[in-house]
Amino acid sequence: MAAAAPSSEAPLTAATNIEPFFVLHKGDALSTSASSLPPHLARWRIDVSRLTSSPNHKSRKRSRNEAVEEDSSGGAELYERLRLEAFHRAWSKIQSTINEVLRGISLKLFDQVLEWVHESFSAVRSIARPTTAEVQQPYPLLTDVICRKIPTAFVLTKNAEFVDDITTFRDLAGHLESNGCHLAKLSAADFSAKHGVGSCFRSLLRQLLSYVPDVAHIFALASWYSLKENYDQPIVVIIDDLEQCCGDVLGELVMMLSEWVIKIPIFFVMGIATTLDAPGKLLSSEALQRLEPCKLTLGSPSDRMNALVEAILVKPCAGFCISHEVAVFLRNYFFKHDGTITSLISALKLACSKHFSIEPLSFLCMGMLEEDCENFWRNEFDALPQVMQKYSSGLPSCTREMGSSNSGNNMVKGLSELMKVQKDWSSVLLCLYEAGRHGKVQLLDIFCEALNPYLHTQKMPNSATFLSKVPASRNIIHLLEVWSIHLKGMNEISVKVKELQSTTISVDSVRITKDKWPRRSTGSAGNCTVPLNDKVAMLLDDATRNFLVPVECLPFHEIICFKNVGILQSALIGNPRRMVQLDLLKSHRHLKCSCCRKNGIAVSASMHDTSIMCNLAQEYGDVINLHDWYLSFDGIINSTHSKVKRKPHASPLKKKSKPMAAESEAMIQARFCRAVTELQITGLLRMPSKRRPDLVQRIAFGP
Repeated sequence: MAAAAPSSEAPLTAATNIEPFFVLHKGDALSTSASSLPPHLARWRIDVSRLTSSPNHKSRKRSRNEAVEEDSSGGAELYERLRLEAFHRAWSKIQSTINEVLRGISLKLFDQVLEWVHESFSAVRSIARPTTAEVQQPYPLLTDVICRKIPTAFVLTKNAEFVDDITTFRDLAGHLESNGCHLAKLSAADFSAKHGVGSCFRSLLRQLLSYVPDVAHIFALASWYSLKENYDQPIVVIIDDLEQCCGDVLGELVMMLSEWVIKIPIFFVMGIATTLDAPGKLLSSEALQRLEPCKLTLGSPSDRMNALVEAILVKPCAGFCISHEVAVFLRNYFFKHDGTITSLISALKLACSKHFSIEPLSFLCMGMLEEDCENFWRNEFDALPQVMQKYSSGLPSCTREMGSSNSGNNMVKGLSELMKVQKDWSSVLLCLYEAGRHGKVQLLDIFCEALNPYLHTQKMPNSATFLSKVPASRNIIHLLEVWSIHLKGMNEISVKVKELQSTTISVDSVRITKDKWPRRSTGSAGNCTVPLNDKVAMLLDDATRNFLVPVECLPFHEIICFKNVGILQSALIGNPRRMVQLDLLKSHRHLKCSCCRKNGIAVSASMHDTSIMCNLAQEYGDVINLHDWYLSFDGIINSTHSKVKRKPHASPLKKKSKPMAAESEAMIQARFCRAVTELQITGLLRMPSKRRPDLVQRIAFGP
């Protein structure tokens, strides 16, 4: 029996709703020594991670985690709940940061769209202002052809996939509606050639009218708009994915509404992902003539990606971080999925859930969000069981850095130092990115290289690696101003930045003198400018060497840093056939029952039929003889019965005299067929062909 963990209260989309799950099955009572161990959850997950992790994952760490979980079984449920609560709190913080960043980037576009709506509404009203009685008349106003154009804003999103635009247009609808506009959202599914323009127009009416008549007519919309509470406000129809719509249906809707645009000021906002010439390829020339276009552009995907990386990965916003290998994997995963931000967020959420479900002390990450973090960590450490206290002092990053005199003080001191170093690391990294911003250097690339622990442990010239990718910034004054903002709290470097800022003032005075007397000051200006650029480069090089320390080089980083890229890769990319086969071969580990592993027997009749068949299939090669496979299955099923009850060479007359034996044989055959069918459905088996009806082919091999 499996039960899902309680989901977060915040509404999540299907693409990002990835929750940690736990197996809560409780098997039969074991022996007296085993009965003292409750069926707690973390041990099961560690068993799964051992089966699915990459070969590079160290077995020493796995065995240490298992020992901690088994010995601390008394408080397993408590710490399980603490870790689950910590995950929800951390991801809630990350998700709110993501929403805030994306909305901040799109807010400029929202204001532009709102301003365009007001200007278009004023332009329509300047042509004619019909009374409510005129609006209720069941025919459009007779006006010039120029007055039959619908103001339309084409928003170029530049996203490769529409999934990244869902949140943008949803927030845009909320922004326009909160500013007094009537809103209707139409998706590409509404513009279906099968249902025609009638279904599309009915969907529009359902979002505006409280009651939609059986026959959807535009007169119903005109009557609704003539009401006092609806009049003098524009109607905005948002079509978020124009390229996926049926052009003929959209053209009919445009032609119909354009006749009523003076009576009913209705405007279009259409999202375009590729190029602005997409409407010309989709709509007819007659429909295009009825549109009055306005071109708007959303921020580029690279700008949004850099803003998200800065907010959720570079700056410690939730007390959770990732290692160098995980960061490189996420970057490659992002580019393999057409650069969609949604794919990166989903992968990051999965990494976060895996970290809190695997690391026993991951709930201590929440101390970084507390005001008095040291007091929080000290209290939590004092409440830990003795075994978990030993586990914390036995972390690989601690054994090589600290002694074991006072593990509690060591952990509090180490986590506090880790938080301070992480803050300095993010400040210097942002300075590097600011220096290379004008050279199209991506923050995600610099972030991945800055996490590389080998650049620090092997004393390699990491500053030269970074500075080789950072071009010289032309505007030194602006660069130093931004650096002074990023380096607040780092007094040693801030003083040097202020010295360089004062130097730039003298350089500017030299340049003014050069403008007045160019022949006399040409050499002096060059002599002053070149040393200034060198000083800025030397300052950046010094800060990179001293403060750009990767998190994997710090003690206790295992508590906040997710490092197991094998588990993340298996969960995202996955090998479902291998996972199903492993679960079938080791089913007793998940069910924790005593009957299936009694006397150390590998295959028992008490196991599920599909699990028995999967274990028996391991004895064959790439093809399996169905007759031999059935005989082995029959022998295991009847192994618990008496030899007298089963006579394989019984005559047909005896079978007629004993119908129960024939029924038992038929039942075994039915169970065999059902198990073979289940293996075929799960993708582990290919059914017999007409040429070889007695053989089946295995698809998955190896444990």
